[in-house]
Amino acid sequence: MSERELARLRLALVERLSTPLIKDLLNDLLAERVFSNEERDSVMENRSRAGQVRLLVDMVRNKGDAASQILLGYLRTRDPTLHRFLFPPAEQEPAAADL
Repeated sequence: MSERELARLRLALVERLSTPLIKDLLNDLLAERVFSNEERDSVMENRSRAGQVRLLVDMVRNKGDAASQILLGYLRTRDPTLHRFLFPPAEQEPAAADL
């Protein structure tokens, strides 16, 4: 389910994720062993912020629902305001209580 959520949210994330938040999320994914150092570095090598977000989202989606859920969980923790924008109370993440 989370993989589909990321696909649905891709454009909004591209528009709203800041560079510092991208770096934090990449470090979180590295710490959780979702990403390797090489994968993190490949995202950061992209010159544009939007390109970094697109690559980050696509790489996480390709790793499946568990990886997608981890990313969304860290997004909720690191930027609750953005998370509420992406998931208004009427359509909260299905597994939000499970994290």
